[in-house]
Amino acid sequence: MIQSVPIFTAEEFSPRRNRYCVAVFVINEGSRLLKQLVRMERFAEEVDIVIADGGSTDGSIGRRGLEARGVNSLLVKTGAGKLGAQMRMAFAWALDRGYEGSITIDGNNKDDPSAIPKFIRLLDEGFDHLQGSRFIAGGHAENTPLFRLVGVRAVHAPLIRLASGFRYTDTTNGFRAYSRRLLLDERVAPFREIFVGYELHYYLAIRAAELGFRVREVPVARVYPEKGPMPTKISLVRGNLEVLGKLFRACRHRYDPVLGKSE
Repeated sequence: MIQSVPIFTAEEFSPRRNRYCVAVFVINEGSRLLKQLVRMERFAEEVDIVIADGGSTDGSIGRRGLEARGVNSLLVKTGAGKLGAQMRMAFAWALDRGYEGSITIDGNNKDDPSAIPKFIRLLDEGFDHLQGSRFIAGGHAENTPLFRLVGVRAVHAPLIRLASGFRYTDTTNGFRAYSRRLLLDERVAPFREIFVGYELHYYLAIRAAELGFRVREVPVARVYPEKGPMPTKISLVRGNLEVLGKLFRACRHRYDPVLGKSE
């Protein structure tokens, strides 16, 4: 059941063409988004490319440029919330449009979209939660900042493994996929106002495995730039402390729904 979705606008440039969509999460990504769309354009016949924008003001989501790169639709969140609200927006729209699953990817050009067909194939095989990982066989990590690498390998992934019972290796990676079945299950209930930031990523990874949904990691590549500012929306101190707080709450099952109760 869809309980809460932030206010948003939707421009559908083309009708639904595929069973799945890939939601590209962005906010003021500028040229990074355009470079990524050039890399994704070749998959536009296999999966509907959807921009899930958090309120960009840099002119990077103009309709003409997006359509030219094979984008199917543009969603723009105008209500409150950050990434979790963008995810609820994209998932609710995708479910309403009839997609059987949603792939997600960040729009800052760090992720290699060539893994998209792997996600499609595994969704076709009946998997419900697919987590991209650069740390398993076939995956690739390059120029990962040391504090990020240590945080994922020594803190983030071990805690989510403990909470979920599944041996995740790359739990901060936003390249993922979710089945329609998972998103609509009342025991999961992702459409709640409590999910405004990164906690929805962590919660879904834990909850899917905990409830016995079909979960798997998929090898992906993530490459950080050698020079220049790191493409991230998480500030070094305050942002990372906030992320840790949400991680701990997710691992303590503080986001689990109380069945029969609206939030």
